[in-house]
Amino acid sequence: MKRKEETRRRTAVVTGAATGIGAAVSERLAGQGTRLVLVARDGARLEAAAERLRAEHGVQVSTLALDLSHQGAPSRLAEWLAGAGIEVDVLVNNAGASLMGPIAGSDPGRLRGLVDLNAGAVAELTALLLPAMVARGRGAVVNIASTGAYAPAPYVAAYAASKAFVLSFTQAVWAETRATGVRVVAVSPGPTDTAMNTRRMPGKRTPDAVADTVMSALRSRGPAVVDGPLNAFQTFVFGRLLPASAAARIAERSLRRAATGY
Repeated sequence: MKRKEETRRRTAVVTGAATGIGAAVSERLAGQGTRLVLVARDGARLEAAAERLRAEHGVQVSTLALDLSHQGAPSRLAEWLAGAGIEVDVLVNNAGASLMGPIAGSDPGRLRGLVDLNAGAVAELTALLLPAMVARGRGAVVNIASTGAYAPAPYVAAYAASKAFVLSFTQAVWAETRATGVRVVAVSPGPTDTAMNTRRMPGKRTPDAVADTVMSALRSRGPAVVDGPLNAFQTFVFGRLLPASAAARIAERSLRRAATGY
């Protein structure tokens, strides 16, 4: 007879799960029979996504409407999970925000909220849920970074910098945990057709394509994966071949019109 540990279904926490990449990753996990805890700010969209997954895959799906950019929100999520007796096997830190425009014309409060969500919440949630995974000798943490993490990106400076934090943080935690049985990996999408990126541009990927990359990354061994061959090539060029000053100048010319209209 199999041990209870072997027959128990996995449970995954997915943040930013109402739409886009988070919803697509949740779909893939549900298709594997994984129990889900979906977290996002929009409670109505979140529950609609959960109902769809329950109907299509017959899995248990819990939801928590929570804005992870708020101070203490990651701790409230961890407390809620503990109170519900939920043992987390997979954490997908996907919730994120983006602002486009020059820093000199940006709202400082909104910039701080973006960094708190994109970087702070990722670090805090990882630190809250990782110890139990290490103690059990199994589990996985997927942190959604961005191709913007690999080079400076004028007009989305705070977004790219916050994702650079996610990438570096994840690579370091991967090294700390690679002998523990816990999988830690950063997945970096490029331009993806989501509500956060409505601009028309060639080569945009779909959330489903990114979700496939996430699932593949869970089965691989390295600390970081870039979604899509074109994005991988561009991150190699901008992140390794070009000096940061050259990469920033090229990106500035590319993004200026979208950000300023001229």
